[in-house]
Amino acid sequence: MRIAPDWQALSLHAARLCEKPLRELIAEDPARPCEFTVRVGALYANFSRQRYDREALVALFALAQAKQVPGAFDDLFAGVEVNRSEHRPALHTALRSNLSASEISRRAHQEALTARARMAALVAELEASDITDIVNVGIGGSDLGPRLACEALRDFSTGRFRLHFINNADAHQVAQLLRTLDRNKTAIILVSKTFGTQETLLNGRILCDWRGADERVYAVTANIEKAAAFGVSPERILPMWDWVGGRYSLWSSVGFALALAIGMDGFQAMLDGAAAMDAHVLEAQSEKNLALWHALSLIWNRNGLGLDSHAVIPYDPRLELLPDYLQQLFMESLGKSACNNGGAPGVATVPVLWGGVGTSCQHSFFQALHQGTDTVPVEFIGVVRPAHGYPDSHCAQLANLFAQAEALANGEDNFDTQRRYPGNRPSTMILLDELTPHSLGMLLAMYEHSVFALATIWGINAFDQWGVQLGKRLADGLLPALAGVADGVNDPVTRALLDEIGTRSS
Repeated sequence: MRIAPDWQALSLHAARLCEKPLRELIAEDPARPCEFTVRVGALYANFSRQRYDREALVALFALAQAKQVPGAFDDLFAGVEVNRSEHRPALHTALRSNLSASEISRRAHQEALTARARMAALVAELEASDITDIVNVGIGGSDLGPRLACEALRDFSTGRFRLHFINNADAHQVAQLLRTLDRNKTAIILVSKTFGTQETLLNGRILCDWRGADERVYAVTANIEKAAAFGVSPERILPMWDWVGGRYSLWSSVGFALALAIGMDGFQAMLDGAAAMDAHVLEAQSEKNLALWHALSLIWNRNGLGLDSHAVIPYDPRLELLPDYLQQLFMESLGKSACNNGGAPGVATVPVLWGGVGTSCQHSFFQALHQGTDTVPVEFIGVVRPAHGYPDSHCAQLANLFAQAEALANGEDNFDTQRRYPGNRPSTMILLDELTPHSLGMLLAMYEHSVFALATIWGINAFDQWGVQLGKRLADGLLPALAGVADGVNDPVTRALLDEIGTRSS
């Protein structure tokens, strides 16, 4: 494949460094462990165990300049039509900050404030009621964002409600939950941007039929009319907008369940943390821009070293859902093989992102990370000050966190090849001073901006997801066949599968 001029310098540096051990890179540059770092408030990142040197890093930042990433950030905040295939801006930053002088951004921010005031009133209404349980019904961004945040911030829970999340079309999940709830003390939140999401409507109908009267059914949607037709009273419908993608929507009324869990002050603190990261991304010099450096490290591993997988390992069980959340954010946003201009990117795009929580995953897939034939870059995430009072446990957690990163980087020689650690496995270390609403907001906003920087460098759209539509259309077409009322199935394998389940379900 012919290498585009913008990528030639990167390829030359990768060829120069691909066989050089990390131990040598670090030994040759004693200042590197302290200087290949960025701190933004309560968030610290150390990139010194990535397999590039200063010369290659200069080339990476030059690539970002050539791809006009700083200007793209300005466009994002200003409300320029960065979602080109759907002819929309992507103004999720306006949900938490007002850092652009553009009229579009200012107006979007005002709409967000108005919606937040309405949400605060509904939170107060529910807090004053006899409701004990909240069921959030959604899927994708309407589920993962609030579910992650509720789990991560459980130490900040007001204790007023029990929160439950329903996200799967398989009714086992909702059926099991209903056995534990009092219908008279349960409120339901239906979250769907289009209010046409199959999983949400199926589960919503089951819950609403079980709940009876609709005075405790709420909706978050951009389709007010469809929610009202479903039976939700207009005064209990909170808005979404077409300029916010689902996986970027936690900061909007999609965070209603989170606001009920940690209170409006806690929700505002998370928005403030995200806004602080927004300001950093807009104002920091490229070489100290945390989101950009994060994105360029991924570019180096994916396009320089040709590594096609990326693991995220939080060493805090409160962040257990973070790999799932980032899997959607990165892989749905960046899983593209067509550029904005209709051509091909010319380089590989998103790696497979996956992960688990430390230390438990050390006893499952870390064997492959250390001694497997494939090199997998790892992103380690730790919390410096825990929310519990057990220092011995926390010291053990941090010791394992630091030891695993060191072992992956340095390895260990042994005359027995089965006991030899090859090392030279790159990683990034991210540390939060504490896990709070503010620091979580900073962390998630950093990842959003990293995704946008990656999309800009690759020339793709981070805000559409056409790839998920075909399967949805086919599923809709198969429903009549499964119900036995029509049969227009042409695919021979699907035909065989339908015949098989027909013999087993009778």
